[in-house]
Amino acid sequence: MLKELFSKSKKKKYATIPTERNKQDVPEGIMTKCPECKKIMYTKDLIKNKKVCSICGHHLRMNANERIECTLDEGSFREMDELLISVNPLQFPGYEDKLEIDRLKTQMNEAVVTGTGKISGMDVAIAIMDANFRMGSMGSAVGEKITNAVELAREKKIPFLIFTASGGARMQEGILSLMQMAKTSAALKHFSDEGGLFISIMTHPTTGGVSASFASLGDYNLAEPGALIGFAGRTVIEQTIREELPADFQSAEFLMKHGQLDAVISRLEL
Repeated sequence: MLKELFSKSKKKKYATIPTERNKQDVPEGIMTKCPECKKIMYTKDLIKNKKVCSICGHHLRMNANERIECTLDEGSFREMDELLISVNPLQFPGYEDKLEIDRLKTQMNEAVVTGTGKISGMDVAIAIMDANFRMGSMGSAVGEKITNAVELAREKKIPFLIFTASGGARMQEGILSLMQMAKTSAALKHFSDEGGLFISIMTHPTTGGVSASFASLGDYNLAEPGALIGFAGRTVIEQTIREELPADFQSAEFLMKHGQLDAVISRLEL
């Protein structure tokens, strides 16, 4: 009896495999790791802090609904063109299936949500791109929705805001996608000629044809800290000019330093 009482317990040779019951004790998604500083935090605290890491200030990706909640007055948003969707004009193999997968995954019909709302009681037209849908790529439907939102702002004489997040023009629609650069830019020119206020807020990432068109045409061009903003990829540019680019090249801070932005503003202060 004494021998059993004072004997050392043997260490387990192998780690215990969690049972299904134990796994259920910690709900999926309760914790989130910051991709920058690797700090693990409660997801609810991260969301409360507008998805900005409380340790390093890294801005994690937001979806369109989260942007609406933290930007507009509660209950003021009214969506427009919600049923407008892309088709497959070039009969690109598998394109329609990929669109349907993203619709189910994001509960969105396209890579941008547009509509009207209020900020501190002031009416605004707004467009919010969502990188969770086809990496926020711009196809015909995206260009049409943004153009319609700009034209509504011109008609109602209210400011237009856009949050950009995009990998660029959508290759599956070819030249029809690239045409959206001109269409959206023309709509913004008419809006500007009539004295309309356009504020562009670039988030991570804003690249390709989106950065080369409407994203850079704001009366005020703003960006979130650390956002990747540029046209061609870093590797392509380095191979073309045969030079090594600065470490912070195409970051929001780099663009601010070189006069391409009006301000880099934390999401917590925006």
